[in-house]
Amino acid sequence: MARIRAFSTNDTQDEKISDAEKLPNKPPICTADELHYVTVNNSDWRLALWRYTPSPQAPPRNHPLLLLSGVGTNAIGYDLSPGSSFARYMCGQGFDTWILEVRGAGLSMHGSDSKDVEKSAHAISEFMEAAVENVTNGPLPREQQSTNTQNALEKAEIAVVNKEPTGIATAWDESKLVTKLTETFMRLSERLSGFLSESQLNVMSAKLFDQISRLLEDSFIFERFSEVRGKLLSLLETRQNSAVTGQIRDLSQKLVDIIEEGQRSVSPQLFDLQERLITTIEDFQKQLDLIVKYDWDFDHYLEEDVPAAMEYIRAKSKPKDGRLLAIGHSMGGILLYAMLSRYGLEGRDPGLAAIVTLASSLDYTSSKSSLKLLIPLADPAQALNVPVVPLGALLSAAYPLSSRPPYVLSWLNDLISAEDMMHPELLKKLVLNNFCTIPAKLLLQLTTAFREGGLRDRSGKLLYKDHLHKSNVPVLALAGDRDLICPPEAVYETVKLVPEHLVTYKVFGEPNGSHYAHYDLVGGRLAVEQQTLYFTGIIYLNSCWTYLLMVACFDDDMTKRGVHEFGS
Repeated sequence: MARIRAFSTNDTQDEKISDAEKLPNKPPICTADELHYVTVNNSDWRLALWRYTPSPQAPPRNHPLLLLSGVGTNAIGYDLSPGSSFARYMCGQGFDTWILEVRGAGLSMHGSDSKDVEKSAHAISEFMEAAVENVTNGPLPREQQSTNTQNALEKAEIAVVNKEPTGIATAWDESKLVTKLTETFMRLSERLSGFLSESQLNVMSAKLFDQISRLLEDSFIFERFSEVRGKLLSLLETRQNSAVTGQIRDLSQKLVDIIEEGQRSVSPQLFDLQERLITTIEDFQKQLDLIVKYDWDFDHYLEEDVPAAMEYIRAKSKPKDGRLLAIGHSMGGILLYAMLSRYGLEGRDPGLAAIVTLASSLDYTSSKSSLKLLIPLADPAQALNVPVVPLGALLSAAYPLSSRPPYVLSWLNDLISAEDMMHPELLKKLVLNNFCTIPAKLLLQLTTAFREGGLRDRSGKLLYKDHLHKSNVPVLALAGDRDLICPPEAVYETVKLVPEHLVTYKVFGEPNGSHYAHYDLVGGRLAVEQQTLYFTGIIYLNSCWTYLLMVACFDDDMTKRGVHEFGS
């Protein structure tokens, strides 16, 4: 549930809801009519909502429309340009259209004071635009490239935790080292305020000691260090209290004394040991900070972010029956399926008039999805080593290699768009602007979709597809014939679980015609090009957008008659 609290770029005094403030200037990256922020309970996140107000020339619609994006993506995919904007297209047809940016995506922000929301939004926008400019301008001089790369890594908060520290020896600062060690051990002992499970705590503790051990290998103090290590690991498993705190500090002091003794030996192996040890601890602390900051999974989106956005949209749009239409691409569609399943299990009304899923499935086991490459991340220890995946930074770095000779990474383009389906400039904008950093915790949960039974909740006990048949919400499920990420067979694996009278399934793409990859359902060329065909007695544009519009225009009847009556 959301606290009814928001910040909008276009509020009048009468329209404001409780505790709302106006955000006078939206950042340049936001091409919507309005930018709203909603705060979620049990979280410091402020979620960005891009709003596209309905055209006054269009017929009025009964329900507002919520658009949900895929994993690690922001709102830009739905609004690539004035001529290729799914959001603009739908608001032009009369729908009050909203795009949600979940936590960690796009202009959503963490922990900003209400007075700083506008400033933070502009800072995020400037960073995104600068990243595009760096790639567009081509290779930089080596010195500038190094500086820009370092700045980008700092802003993206990518920790390099296993680097070999080098540096000039400094005077031994015993108190500083004792303090750093004690603080690190204390954070582990407190289980990072609940962010780590018992098993994860053990993994992280062992990781730190292994890193320190490598600094002391083959030295005469290694055996004594191992003894202290054993005692500290035992204490870290003990519930936190003042006595344990004192013992941890005493053992930290003893550890520093042992290392100091080795430093005095002036043996080659231990030269500059203090500098290297401090660097090791600082890098480890950065990794702990990343784990804390990027501490969310799929269920956080499902249970907190999406309901908060829906409640806010209902308060602003005021649909007569309190329901929304929702369209979800990729993970956005998975969220909608999971919501129908969860609410069906609990016997609750999800507040949705109908949903449309674009390239989405709860179960990928029967398909040849390229996302199976994520399965190795299902190892929790590996996720702790790499707490975040900077997808946006990685794709930006890879883009020149996929779009310029010798095209060594051109295969990446096929994952995004089929040949000739997206204008090159729009494809570049999508790659450089649409992707964000993804928590490994989120990927860990999503990889359960590749195991028997399909996607599970964070406890592993609830299989979301098991209760999809209990929903009474109409579903339109669309797939792309050349989608390598969510192939048609994966989409159908979920479609067949929805009650037959409530579901329509369609695959876009023709054997001797145009084809649709993962993002073409949202931004492909044929979304705006006219190819007239007959469809159940109605002439319409052969595009995903127009197909969706035709179905959505029947939203008066959808809950009574079912989407299937308007499908092929």
